[in-house]
Amino acid sequence: MAYRSCCTLSSVLESFFFSRHLDDEEEISMVVHKHWLMGLRTLFWPSLIFLAIWSIVALSPSRPIFYGVALADTFVLIWWIRNFMDYYLDAWIITNRGIIDLEWHGWFHRTSTRVLFSDLQGVSYEINGIIGTMFGYGHMDIEKISTGTTIGMDYVRNPKAVECVILENMEAYMHTKNLKDATAVQEILAEFVAGTLQKQHAQSQVKAKNKKQ
Repeated sequence: MAYRSCCTLSSVLESFFFSRHLDDEEEISMVVHKHWLMGLRTLFWPSLIFLAIWSIVALSPSRPIFYGVALADTFVLIWWIRNFMDYYLDAWIITNRGIIDLEWHGWFHRTSTRVLFSDLQGVSYEINGIIGTMFGYGHMDIEKISTGTTIGMDYVRNPKAVECVILENMEAYMHTKNLKDATAVQEILAEFVAGTLQKQHAQSQVKAKNKKQ
């Protein structure tokens, strides 16, 4: 039950934060975040200070202290939300068309880079160190064909699984693209052959008229 609730909450968050980056008929296959340990590290101090400040109210309950604590915790809550957004919105969105690299730099500064699968040169990852091996996180890179540049993310949880999802979606995308290209070529050839036959038929009619005359 708890697992279903967690999945539902994750789906709601992904739909709210990431659906605006999708094109028409584009679907999300996976959203890649940094390992949850990085999230805990980011939220540890704001959460601890938030609880510590409210413990003052429990130890010394009074109206002036309550107002002071409420004001202080408002700033701490803003700090907590800022750190959560910094963790959660630094992500890769793997879709059925490519990868969208999102970076959250602040309340009014965000960047988005889209890499279509047709422009994807390769995917690589590296798991380094004892802690990375124990908790199963590492560094991932994707390389673009057009510019030769790479886009990377640190502390990716289970990079092997992420690589598999990318390659599966890339294979499906290229297969669909090749079918569309083949269909387009067939239509062009069909139009060319039809035009050629029509031209030959018109020429034969002209020749037949000339012979009669």
